[in-house]
Amino acid sequence: MATVQVSEAEKVYILHGVRDDLRVDGRGCEDYRHMEIETDMVSNTDGSAKVTLGHTDVLVGVKAEMGKPRPMVPDEGYLEFFVDCSANATPEFEGRGGDELGMELSNTLYKVFNNRYSVDLKSLCISRGEHCWVLYVDVLLLQCDGNLFDAISVAIKAALFNTKIPKVHISEDEEGGKEIELSDDPYDCMRLNVENVPCIVTLCKVGHRHVVDATLQEKACSVASLIISVTHKGTVTCVRKVGGGSLDPESIFEMTETGKRVGKALHAPLMELLQEEESLGKKRQKVGFLG
Repeated sequence: MATVQVSEAEKVYILHGVRDDLRVDGRGCEDYRHMEIETDMVSNTDGSAKVTLGHTDVLVGVKAEMGKPRPMVPDEGYLEFFVDCSANATPEFEGRGGDELGMELSNTLYKVFNNRYSVDLKSLCISRGEHCWVLYVDVLLLQCDGNLFDAISVAIKAALFNTKIPKVHISEDEEGGKEIELSDDPYDCMRLNVENVPCIVTLCKVGHRHVVDATLQEKACSVASLIISVTHKGTVTCVRKVGGGSLDPESIFEMTETGKRVGKALHAPLMELLQEEESLGKKRQKVGFLG
């Protein structure tokens, strides 16, 4: 994960601010930085989104390809994740540093999103045991200024909302074999229900308190972090601790409660924004560099 060095004076200043619920940039402990979301950014994908959180930039593309269901779940499709940590995002991503972080992020995303509670995987099945849709979710980190997990999770939810999967028509030939035909009508497509797709909230323990959406400077003052994925109903689907320090049971409980509250509040405005943007169609103003 990208890191910065802070002086002892800066650390004291940050710790005192967090203690008084007033962070360096003027936010409270449970406040996010300004977030911008754009969908339908990349033309050669079935769905895409770009999220800017402070100075953290994340681009997600979703590609639907036909595959074979896994033997244990013959009536479900599945998701695959790949995270590319661009060396332009931070010099620490050069060489092995970026590869290791990419693998860590991919593994966490797989646990959070690739399950029947987040995405209706049965809707991705084409014919039981034979054909299913595999959603390849590619994440590109363009710029890193802290809080990667939260930005990535919002971008993934937005990209899945934007994903359009071609309708499939199955017919039998004279010999009983199945023929699969994909609709070439861009409006004859299947959309995913992303209502239950969780958002990740990362809480960093700074001093005796914890903060949401930590900057790199705040992260440098943190002993440990808790990554919590939360649904629109406030249900926690995954919890993971990162960082070398330890967290006492009381801190874990308080951080989890904060994560549930903050995560639940993220979903409604996010869905409202995505639906509003889609309703504008081609009239919407594209401001991204790929627009």
